[in-house]
Amino acid sequence: MKLTVVGCSGSFPSADSACSSYLIEAEGYRLLLDMGNGALGELQKYCGLYDIDAIAISHLHPDHCIDMCGYFVARYYRHEGGRCDPLPVYGPPGTERRLTTAYADTPTEKSMSEVFDFRTLTPGGVFGLGPLTVHTQRVTHPVETFAFRVEHEGRAFCYSGDSGRCEALAGLASGADLFLCEASFTHGKEDAPDVHLTGRDAGECAQAAKAGRLVLTHIPPWTDAQVNLTDAKSVFGGPVELARPGAVYEI
Repeated sequence: MKLTVVGCSGSFPSADSACSSYLIEAEGYRLLLDMGNGALGELQKYCGLYDIDAIAISHLHPDHCIDMCGYFVARYYRHEGGRCDPLPVYGPPGTERRLTTAYADTPTEKSMSEVFDFRTLTPGGVFGLGPLTVHTQRVTHPVETFAFRVEHEGRAFCYSGDSGRCEALAGLASGADLFLCEASFTHGKEDAPDVHLTGRDAGECAQAAKAGRLVLTHIPPWTDAQVNLTDAKSVFGGPVELARPGAVYEI
């Protein structure tokens, strides 16, 4: 598998990065995880607008899904080549309604579903996408949120979505070759255990999961990423780094 970081800023785009969006590729198949603010523009650096095979949305906060509205325009109103066939879009319950409401002026209430084939995620779900096997688990966040484990030919990648500390996340990340984990808060500064992780939390989760490599993501512009990186390194024995736009990992 190949992972490309399309965007990795938390809460809102930074001067250097769009919000959460990650491209997974294997055997020519392309799965996009999340499409937050600014991600649609950045995505076009790494693949064509119509080359995505499926999308999975971790949750319905704007910094993880709002650019789906722009992507609807690209797929629905495409004149050259005609309207796109429905693309599988996996998301929490209510994803279609959320995106239709956010767009606010679709031609009909069902226009989104003319170009997106909406499918509902479930806790503990397992499904195949091309050569990939995707596992889902619900994690702790103020809205219904899912983490993803993607497997291919004996290799595993785990993406936390947004989550506070929870056993489900460590279980999903167990033995993952690469663990892409959010680290929004700073240890000793913010205390909202069911909302986000700190760098230290992410490191402890990776250590408990015995992950091979930890990449910290979803760090908001107001957070000192270097502090979170140091905190993660203090508790995780494997390699740790910060996600950056355009970074590519072979898994």
